[in-house]
Amino acid sequence: MTKKMGIRWHLRLRMAEKGLFQTSDLVPLLAERGIHLSREQVYRLVTQVPQRLSTDTLAALCDILDCQPNDLIEVEVVSRQVRKAVGESGRAVPPPVRRSTIRRPDLS
Repeated sequence: MTKKMGIRWHLRLRMAEKGLFQTSDLVPLLAERGIHLSREQVYRLVTQVPQRLSTDTLAALCDILDCQPNDLIEVEVVSRQVRKAVGESGRAVPPPVRRSTIRRPDLS
């Protein structure tokens, strides 16, 4: 069985709950806690699920937003478990191709 996991990132929601609606609002708040990120980096942090996130940055965000890591990160299953048959390669089998036939009207 295979199971693919994903993350839901709730930073924008937590920011809104604290009245922070501009991503740039986080820049000075992070800097006060020793996290120096550019406006572009903070924008990506807010608008995209981070692939890598330092624990220092996570701790600073939790302090700023008065929340816990679980309030920011939600782990979820993004695809259901699939039981593979014995000998199955795991590659997707394309659907059969159905050829169409063009019929022209009889010109006689």
